[in-house]
Amino acid sequence: MTTDYGDDGVTDNGVTDYDVTDYDVVVAGAGPVGLFLGCELALGGARVLVVERLTEVDETIKAGSVNIPSAVAFYRRGLLPEMTAVWEAARERMRAFKGRGDGGEAKGAMRTPPKFAGHFAGIMMDPDLFDGSDPAWADVGPAADSGLGVPQAELERILARRAARLGVEVRRGVELTGFDADADGVAVHTGDGTVRAGWLVGCDGGRSTVRKLAGFDFPGTDPEITGYQAVVEMSGDERLGVGWNTTDVGTYVNGPFPGRVLSVEFDGPPADRSAPVTAEELQASLRRVSGVPEVTVHKVVTATRFTDNARQATEYRKGRVLLAGDAAHVHSPFGGQGLNLGIGDAMNLGWKLAAVVRGTAPESLLDTYTAERHPIGAWVLDWTRAQIAVMRPDRHARALRRVVTDLALTTTGTTYLVTRISGVWQRYDLPGDHPLTGASAPDLELSDGTRLGEHLHTGRALLLDLADDAGLRAHAEGYGDRLDVRTLACPDRPGLKGLLVRPDGFVAWASDAESRDDTKGLPEALERWLGMPRAAA
Repeated sequence: MTTDYGDDGVTDNGVTDYDVTDYDVVVAGAGPVGLFLGCELALGGARVLVVERLTEVDETIKAGSVNIPSAVAFYRRGLLPEMTAVWEAARERMRAFKGRGDGGEAKGAMRTPPKFAGHFAGIMMDPDLFDGSDPAWADVGPAADSGLGVPQAELERILARRAARLGVEVRRGVELTGFDADADGVAVHTGDGTVRAGWLVGCDGGRSTVRKLAGFDFPGTDPEITGYQAVVEMSGDERLGVGWNTTDVGTYVNGPFPGRVLSVEFDGPPADRSAPVTAEELQASLRRVSGVPEVTVHKVVTATRFTDNARQATEYRKGRVLLAGDAAHVHSPFGGQGLNLGIGDAMNLGWKLAAVVRGTAPESLLDTYTAERHPIGAWVLDWTRAQIAVMRPDRHARALRRVVTDLALTTTGTTYLVTRISGVWQRYDLPGDHPLTGASAPDLELSDGTRLGEHLHTGRALLLDLADDAGLRAHAEGYGDRLDVRTLACPDRPGLKGLLVRPDGFVAWASDAESRDDTKGLPEALERWLGMPRAAA
C-alpha cells in the first residue's frame, strides 16, 4: 500500500488519505526513540500514532547523556537550546559533588565546568591527552561543545512537547497486544481497540512485544553480570571512592551527583530482573563490591537492574513491521551507547519511511535502513562486550586491564577511545568517491551568517550550491516538495562546490570546484534518496 499523497492529503484518484487507513504509521513505545521517530515521521508528512503502556514518563534512572551524533541530530532539528538548558542545571550538581570536602559538603562552586572525556570500562580518559586534529572532529559545530548530560526522563519530556507541536498523537496507558500484518498494511490491536495503519514500528524496548510477535531473529550472547543503577539516600559513604572504582569483587560508581550509585557483580544474572530493587539488596551489593561495611542505604529513590545480555535482530524490517532502539538491539549500558544508538535509528528511519508513506520514494528505500544501521549496532554490542571483558575480577582480566589502562593514558590511546566513545567516527557506506560522501555533513559556516545545520530544521533534504552554479541547481527541478536549495558561499571551504545532504544530515553527494564534471553523480543521488522528480513521476 504505497499511495501517492499530494501536499493536500489527497491521493491521485481523489480519495482522501483518511479513507484509506487510520494512520500512516503506528509506533509502539513512547520512550525517547519512539517519540523522536514520531517527530521525524510527522516532519516528513506522515500521520502518526504513538502508543505507550505507561501512563506517565518513567522516572526510573536510565541513560544520562547523549553522544555527538545524537547532539548533532537534536541541533539539526532546533532542539539544542532546550537540551543545553537541562544540561547546565545538571552541571551545577556535578560541580558541587566534585568539589565536596571530606565531610561531604561542597567547598564552593568551580570556576569552570569539569572536563569529561568519557571512560572505557571505568578507565577514565584524561581530556588533556586528547588530540582533536582528527578530521572526524572537523566542523562538528555547536554540538561538539554541548556535552549533553540530559537524564532520559527529561529528554522524554522535551521530545513529548515537540511531538505535540508537530501534531503527533500520543496515547498513554495504551498497550499493544498484537497485530495482523499483510502486504497492504497492519491492523494493530491495543487495549483501546484496533487501529489500521500502513506501517508498524516497534520502539518498545529490549523485551519488545512487536519483535517477538513478528518473529524477528534475535541472536547474541547470554548475560554474566548483575548490575544496579540507583539514586539513594545513604549514610556511611564517606569512604566510598568518588567516580568509577574497581575492586577484587567487581566495580562500583559513586556520583557524579550525591546519592547516585552503580554496582556491578560478576556472579551471574539476577534471578528476577523485573522485581523491585530494595534498599537491602542494593546495600548488600555496595558493601560486597566496595568493601565498606558501614555504608547504609536508607531509601531508594529510583533504581534499576541491568545485565550484559547482548543481542541484535538480524534484520530491522519484516514486511510492514520495523524495529528501532532497544527493540532491535540490547547490550550492557557501559559507555551510554544504548539511547544514542536508538536516536540514530530514529533519525535514519524517520525520513525514509515518511517518504515511502507519501509515495515520493519507492519501498526499496527502506532496505537501506538495516544496511546502514545494523553495522553500527553490531559495533556497539562488541564495544560493550569488550568493556565487560576488561572489567571482570579474575587475574587474566585484571592483567588485561592494566595493559589497556597504560594504552589509554597515551595521546594516541586517549584520542582513539574518545573518538569511538563520542560517535564522531560514524558514517555510512554510500555510493560516491568524494571523501565527504557518507559522512555526517560538516556544519559549515555560510556567507549569510548561518550554519549548515540550521538549514535542516525542516526535515527536508538540502542541496547546497556553494559556487552559484545554475547548472547544479537545475538538477533540483521537480524536487521542490522534498528538497531545499540554498545558494551561499563558504569562505572557509573555497574548494567545495556543492553538497547534497539527506534529511538525516548525511552527505549523499559532494563536488569540488576543480572537478571536470562537477555535477557527476548528482542526478543519481537525487533519485536514489529522494525518488523521481515530480515531472518525471
